[in-house]
Amino acid sequence: MSIIKENIPVGLCSDHAGYATKMAIIEYLQKNGIKYVDFGTHSEESCDYPDFAHLCAQAVESGKCYPGIGVCGSGEGINMTLNKHQGIRSALCWTPEIARLARQHNDANVIALPGRFVSNDEAIEMVKTFLETPFEGGRHQRRIDKIPVKQQ
Repeated sequence: MSIIKENIPVGLCSDHAGYATKMAIIEYLQKNGIKYVDFGTHSEESCDYPDFAHLCAQAVESGKCYPGIGVCGSGEGINMTLNKHQGIRSALCWTPEIARLARQHNDANVIALPGRFVSNDEAIEMVKTFLETPFEGGRHQRRIDKIPVKQQ
């Protein structure tokens, strides 16, 4: 089973430190016929991850892309930025097991990866697991419903 929705591309974003990992993920997506939109960056030239994370998050929130993948050096900055959006549940993942649980229990709609701390093969395995794991629902849905900040 896959969480990829028909005719909706996966959204990707990275900074310069995550660029090489993102390119390896793009190669994996292309090889498997998975459509995607790359929101940048488009080189290893120093840049600011929020510029690209916000574009990807907006696309996932609006339904133009689903799910999203973000990569920066530690994964932390891009993950924090993505999670500033109310409709985003970005999970910083370091192992396939964390990626599986993020989907299964937290209905994560974006995976964030630490490009400087995982190999391309590890990153691809996490993406593969993330894309293949459905949300379990049930008792987890109640918790997911409590995540967004309610405006007063």
